[in-house]
Amino acid sequence: MQTASDHPSSSASGPGARDHRWHALIVVCLGVLMIVLDTTVVNVALPSIKTDLGFSEAALAWVINAYMLTFGGFLLLGGRLGDLFGHRRLFLLGLVLFTVASLACGLAGSQTFLVVARAVQGLGGAVVMAVALSLIMTLFTEPGERAKAMGVYSFVCAGGGSVGLLLGGVLTDLLSWHWIFLINIPIGIAVFVASTRLLPGRHAAGGKGPLDVVGALTVTTALMLAVYAVVNGNEVGWGSGTTLAMLAVAAALLAAFFVIESRVRAPLMPLAMLRLRNVATANVVGVLWSAAMFAWFFLSALYLQLVLGYSPMQVGLAFLPGNLIMAAFSLGLSARLVMRFGVRLPLAAGLLLAAVGLALFARAPVDGHYVADVLPAMLLLGIGAGMAFNPMLLAAMSDVEPDQAGLASGVVNTSFMMGGALGLAVLASAAAASSEGQLAAGAERVAALAGGYGTAFLAGACFAAVAGIAGGLLLRTRTPDRESGEPALAAS
Repeated sequence: MQTASDHPSSSASGPGARDHRWHALIVVCLGVLMIVLDTTVVNVALPSIKTDLGFSEAALAWVINAYMLTFGGFLLLGGRLGDLFGHRRLFLLGLVLFTVASLACGLAGSQTFLVVARAVQGLGGAVVMAVALSLIMTLFTEPGERAKAMGVYSFVCAGGGSVGLLLGGVLTDLLSWHWIFLINIPIGIAVFVASTRLLPGRHAAGGKGPLDVVGALTVTTALMLAVYAVVNGNEVGWGSGTTLAMLAVAAALLAAFFVIESRVRAPLMPLAMLRLRNVATANVVGVLWSAAMFAWFFLSALYLQLVLGYSPMQVGLAFLPGNLIMAAFSLGLSARLVMRFGVRLPLAAGLLLAAVGLALFARAPVDGHYVADVLPAMLLLGIGAGMAFNPMLLAAMSDVEPDQAGLASGVVNTSFMMGGALGLAVLASAAAASSEGQLAAGAERVAALAGGYGTAFLAGACFAAVAGIAGGLLLRTRTPDRESGEPALAAS
């Protein structure tokens, strides 16, 4: 367990100590921003990458999935390594790994090289994000300051999405898609230098225990096999021996993972935590919502470019209103809603608004216009995502003790990233299957693409709606602390 001596500034009350902690937060958030940028910056460049490297429609999802799978699979292990070897040390290691992998992505000249480099990027990003959450939770122990710090973190995550989309469009249009990765190099170097000067270097020695490497490898392999089977289901056949065998092995590995976690002394994912009502609900909601959200980012970017003929820069600008609204909610408005209504109502309302936005996208007209056919959906998705993100994190931490808050955040973030990877694979495959069916029926290529995207958007809307209903019905309700004015991370 971390002690006050591990972070000298956390025990002091003077202005210098406070400034040190907030400066350290800025550095941590800059590292997080680089990771978030790389999650969204790729979306607007996907058609260019597809053309340049010859990806098929379904295989193109692996440019995203390779990153998301290793990212989600190693979030919990990255946090555990930080507890054992020092959060600052792991943060720096993750930065180096991510920056070097970005260079490899930028120089990629083949499908395999790019996908492998993206997987390594995801590993580095997982370490940075897992340790970033731990640093924030240990630097800020008071409920009020922790809520503010988490608000800044959420703002960076949401605002980074809009910056990434716009930056991806500008770089792809003016230079090439390679530069969406190469831009990470100067950012990574700058964050590394600042981190060596500002982040606390000591760490607790109480986090001893065996590493659950077997658990991490088991669950990551299981999910990778499951996604691979789904992505390739359209090409080799859903009832083929290959697809069924991969799904069976993935299910067996997942079962083995749960057995491992029930027996090891220091599990990667303590199963007792998943028996807590709000934690379990938040994880289910996170899986469903992330599947819907990645449908928004991934499929709408393809729809705008391949159906409506937008340039990469125009795609980035098209996303900007929704992402700015999402960032504004994450920075302040969402916290106010939580203080006023608890987490259950904002989470449910936000997800249902997002479901309506995706349903509007499901129309996916071939001759769509931005103001009439794109902007309303973008605005609803921005409002919905901005309302729901903070309540989901707070709900995930509301049933656990303060010293387990970082682990609870890691668990829900893992569910979020894995749900996004699996959901994206399912929706991309559904879109491809629908488009192929319409082409076989004699539809024009653009109309078939629009029809396929519409099918996937409708499925994403169903995911978001089910997540909103589940959150509204299953989250445990508790009144916010009126005396302190704090949600205590448990208002629901």
